[in-house]
Amino acid sequence: MNHEITVPATLEKLEEVNNYIGGILDGLDCPPKARMQIEIAVEEIFVNIASYAYNPVVGNATVRLIVHENPLSVDIQFLDEGVPYNPLLREDPDITLGADERGIGGLGIFMTKKTMDRISYSYDEGKNVLTISKKIE
Repeated sequence: MNHEITVPATLEKLEEVNNYIGGILDGLDCPPKARMQIEIAVEEIFVNIASYAYNPVVGNATVRLIVHENPLSVDIQFLDEGVPYNPLLREDPDITLGADERGIGGLGIFMTKKTMDRISYSYDEGKNVLTISKKIE
């Protein structure tokens, strides 16, 4: 089953995206730990799209949630027509360093890679497509 929402890629739309994804996860009886991990990943990715994909103009972002059965899992795809950017190519931050010693950025995608079961990126037909996958049972 597919669910999809398209909104302007602005920080003001993050709550709408979170509420949309949260409503679907409620219907799937998603366990609290998996839900929290998904919500953090969705926030990190959407904020990056809103902050960098189209700057200084505003474009749209589509968030598509695909439900799989046996085992119950979700794929969440983020699609935008902004600047091509593969966040998976970014080097992981050195988390042994203190926050003051570490370079800015990269922690959100690092956390997403650690908490999701799979993450992938492609650039298809003029769109960035970042997909995260998580088992929820």
